[in-house]
Amino acid sequence: MRHDWTVPEIQALLELPLMDLLWWAQAVHRAANPGYRVQLASLLSVKTGGCEEDCAYCPQSLHNSSDVTGRPELEVEPVLERARAAKQAGAHRFCMGWAWRDIRDGAPFEAMLQMVRGVRELGLEACVTAGMLTDSQAARLAEAGLTSYNHNLDTSPEHYDRIISTRTYQERLETLARVRRAGISMCCGGIIGMGETTTDRASLLQVLASLNPHPESVPINALVAVEGTPLQEQPPVDPLELVRMVAVARILMPTSRVRLSAGRETMSREGQVLCLLAGADSIFYGDTLLTTGNSAVDADRELLAAAGVNPWLDPSR
Repeated sequence: MRHDWTVPEIQALLELPLMDLLWWAQAVHRAANPGYRVQLASLLSVKTGGCEEDCAYCPQSLHNSSDVTGRPELEVEPVLERARAAKQAGAHRFCMGWAWRDIRDGAPFEAMLQMVRGVRELGLEACVTAGMLTDSQAARLAEAGLTSYNHNLDTSPEHYDRIISTRTYQERLETLARVRRAGISMCCGGIIGMGETTTDRASLLQVLASLNPHPESVPINALVAVEGTPLQEQPPVDPLELVRMVAVARILMPTSRVRLSAGRETMSREGQVLCLLAGADSIFYGDTLLTTGNSAVDADRELLAAAGVNPWLDPSR
């Protein structure tokens, strides 16, 4: 377990012959994941669109013509009904997203707390992503039983200003520190395919692997190029590049959950199985990821069965 990886070391891993990289990642993964199980997580957008941030990849930014405003914010009971359905379908973790720059106090935050309590009462892990938060908000979320808070770094510090200008990299790191201080587990990863270099990918992973302790959850996303966003013309990510990111994340952060996230819908079954082989031990399970598509539940069941991988049955992990 290391927290002192350098960018050149990580870049060298990313550039290894694929077979060598997979062999290494497989050894680490089998040691950290006895029984070779995958956690199923479901994701719901509670508040969609109208976000003040100008993230170049996001169809929910009011700065982009793709902004999907107009959808009413969901109330507590419909969210909990979706959580019940997710549990019945086999999910162990229920993630809820709000398109905010930072959490809104008052009635919206009180509703969020009710949702977290309700999800936990169902026996599911509860995860929230809602932008920046204060120490007091983090403490109240912890008191409500929140399992994890998602706040991605998106990309490397060096590439960051080409992707977003309305929030600094340091502000993202400060949000993560508040989550840690509150005793909530951290869900933090990034996106590839946004015009970054291999060095940028190594730099992103270096920041994540330098956190002590490592994030408990590391989502690895491939850009879904949405019409109306500044990145709409970006070419699709080569699935093997996603495999490489998963494998290196697994080597650097052996006990973290490496989550195969956005971009999976366009991958072949073989590409997804390679990601599972490389060390992914969680997938988002359900038909949508906030506003972009995801693989169908039945297709995921068939995929896991074909790969001989079992769902993780212990939501307390």
